[in-house]
Amino acid sequence: MRILVAGGTGVIGIRLLSLLVADGHKVAALSRSSAQEAHVAGLGADLVVCDVFDAQRLTEAVVAFRPDLVMHQLTDLPDDPSKLAAAAASNSRIRREGTANLIAAARAAGCQKMIAQSVAWLIPGEGGAPTEALEQAVVDYGGVVLRYGQFFGPGTYYPITPPGPPRIHVDEAARRTVTLLEAPSGIVDIVDDAE
Repeated sequence: MRILVAGGTGVIGIRLLSLLVADGHKVAALSRSSAQEAHVAGLGADLVVCDVFDAQRLTEAVVAFRPDLVMHQLTDLPDDPSKLAAAAASNSRIRREGTANLIAAARAAGCQKMIAQSVAWLIPGEGGAPTEALEQAVVDYGGVVLRYGQFFGPGTYYPITPPGPPRIHVDEAARRTVTLLEAPSGIVDIVDDAE
């Protein structure tokens, strides 16, 4: 398969690149920065530098790659968890506008399959609406929504001690994601089996 991983240089995206390439797929990582170009190339994937909010450039890039599947792993979260509240508006914009732009680009490229990241917990207040909008848009497109538990492991907010449930080790989340490339449209929870 030809797979475009939007957010392919993020905490789960970079892990997905390795697994997808190892499985023989032609993979490109979409990122707004070229900072990890050498690392992405070393994993055997291509890097497509494009901001998801530049709808025209995004459509051109997705059409040029001709993906069989678009994997939406985009977030706009800070490295420092104490800054999460300040980043809420940016992450909400990714969920609403970024998702809409990615779906439009996939449609323009003739791509019929989409898998998108969501969360396995309720976000209180107004913050939950963008997540609901993302999920509805992806399911309406015929895609699969992955509701991940809180990630823990290297590179996450919980590198050593797991958070409370719902949770999932980031490596396990990546492994389970690649088993769902052919999943039917709907919502799948990806959390620790013990939960």
